[in-house]
Amino acid sequence: MTDLLSGQEPTEYDASSIEVLEGLEPVRKRPGMYIGGTDERALHHLVAEVLDNSMDEAVAGHANRIEVELNADYSVTIRDNGRGIPIDPHPKFPDKSALEVILCTLHAGGKFSGKAYQTSGGLHGVGASVVNALSDSMVVQVARNRELFEQRFSRGIPQGPVEKIGAAPNRRGTTVTFHADEQIFGAHRFKPARLLKMVRSKAYLFSGVEIRWKSEIEDGNTPMEATFHFPGGLADYLRETLGKSTTYAENPFAGTVEFQERFGVPGKVEWAINWTPARDGFIQSYCNTVPTPEGGTHEGGFWAAILKGIRAYGELANNRKAKDITRDDLITGGCALVSCFIREPEFVGQTKDRLATTEAARLVENAVRDHFDNWLAADTKSAGAILDFLVLRAEERMRRKQEKETARKSATKKLRLPGKLTDCTSKTREGTELFIVEGDSAGGSGKGARNRNTQALLPLKGKILNVLGAASSKITTNAEINDLCEALGVGMGTKFNLDDLRYDKIIIMTDADVDGAHIASLLMTFFFTQMRPLIDAGHLYLACPPLFRLTQGAKRVYCLDEAEKNMWLEKGLGGKGKIDVSRFKGLGEMDAKDLKETTMDPETRKLIRVTVDEDVPGETGDLVERLMGKKPEMRFEYIQQNAQFVEELDV
Repeated sequence: MTDLLSGQEPTEYDASSIEVLEGLEPVRKRPGMYIGGTDERALHHLVAEVLDNSMDEAVAGHANRIEVELNADYSVTIRDNGRGIPIDPHPKFPDKSALEVILCTLHAGGKFSGKAYQTSGGLHGVGASVVNALSDSMVVQVARNRELFEQRFSRGIPQGPVEKIGAAPNRRGTTVTFHADEQIFGAHRFKPARLLKMVRSKAYLFSGVEIRWKSEIEDGNTPMEATFHFPGGLADYLRETLGKSTTYAENPFAGTVEFQERFGVPGKVEWAINWTPARDGFIQSYCNTVPTPEGGTHEGGFWAAILKGIRAYGELANNRKAKDITRDDLITGGCALVSCFIREPEFVGQTKDRLATTEAARLVENAVRDHFDNWLAADTKSAGAILDFLVLRAEERMRRKQEKETARKSATKKLRLPGKLTDCTSKTREGTELFIVEGDSAGGSGKGARNRNTQALLPLKGKILNVLGAASSKITTNAEINDLCEALGVGMGTKFNLDDLRYDKIIIMTDADVDGAHIASLLMTFFFTQMRPLIDAGHLYLACPPLFRLTQGAKRVYCLDEAEKNMWLEKGLGGKGKIDVSRFKGLGEMDAKDLKETTMDPETRKLIRVTVDEDVPGETGDLVERLMGKKPEMRFEYIQQNAQFVEELDV
């Protein structure tokens, strides 16, 4: 059987089919494996990789100053006054300097043995070499023993040996200047605001370092120069983040514990937490100054200490309801920062999004717990206010649970089906999918293509209401929106409760044309403004229907876009005769077989998960407001600013 998506004849699979990528080739071939993709987040991750190396020098006590500069050509310079990367010949590769080995070899670095660094953020020996591989120019200068050395690279290849370029009597440390390769990252450019935020958070995480920021690119809001040095550490950071929001405790619960003193192992933990009714809770965690957005064991240990502490305090205060408090209640309104330094941390993946070291949970929990008990006992006014708030949260959660029948309600039991919903037969939410399609014709072929057990269909008539700027009375009385809410089993805005959601995946399946894209953006606006937790929990997806079907004899291939179609036309499908090209104007034109194979069958389809990736809270909301709101001048301004990045126009 041939691959549905390739349409190629199976070729011989033997030893010659096995490719070996050498040096830094694998990084350029599969950047996603090393930096998580080629998007804007991945681009900024390059800076984090180099900055982490300088931070490791600072944490190890060899550097106290780091400079980060964004240059006019969008290259970045990071300078520290540490020991400088060794430039003497490497024992394993006598013809190469240690500098060249570090920057041109994967898994080469000084952080494996634990001799050079007690705790470090870089531990795979991959970061610097990955940045080198993905930069079209990289210049490294090292000042050691009052002499200055330099080596240049391009796309991971040295442009010459290490050269001595002069005396440096008053200088020490490493300077790295790199320019991200446009072949990899396309039109993405470094954003001053995003870099400044990264620089500032690093300075908060280690009070012994001063970080200087300089930018030659103006974005209107970001200062061109700044110096960050925070002796108060995370408590300062939390105060600044919360601003003037009312909090249950006057001062945050914050502290630092050295593991050496308590447990006899190197490392430490620093934390700060406060509760506020004014905003949603958050937790930002770090390990060895590296952000861990997906949390991990250190976060688990921290919440365990806080939960046990608050329950124990409730017991002392004779508040019986305190035992019902769960971790979810703590997180609602709890704004926390946790930073730990441990030896040889284990992360999940190269981008280090989650800490996996089991030992960290125990160390952090035991370190925080005693301090938390003492803090609650010392400030009974704050402790009482926090306890009351958490008990209320727990009561509200339990009430909701009781109101909600545990079994998934089937819409068919109601007097009418919402809209034209074709429900699935599954009685549980696990593995179920709701396809939102435009019009009855798409719904017709979708019915034939779906798996009746797990896949439901809801056809919408035309374009859904743009909820941005619409009066709330208009939203609540709109038939399409009511049908959608009824089918999903949830309310809108404050009445939304994720536990009530009837389907595991909500998939927007629209035509692959301008109208389809418009409907998809209206639906995404609706979900973003009215049901944001649904997106955050990863329930919203976009289907990827093909635009073309190519047929040659018995061979059939589906193409998502023009470029893929042209590639197959050049290459041929391997069948006989002329290649017949059919363009799908919409999903309604596809027969059930086409639709199932390409868009609905979990085995063969592609889905895009809708996520919100923002550095500054509220950034996405502002953008949605600009593009979908009532003010056309804001849309016009955005189009003018971004028109230069448009590569293809469908006109």
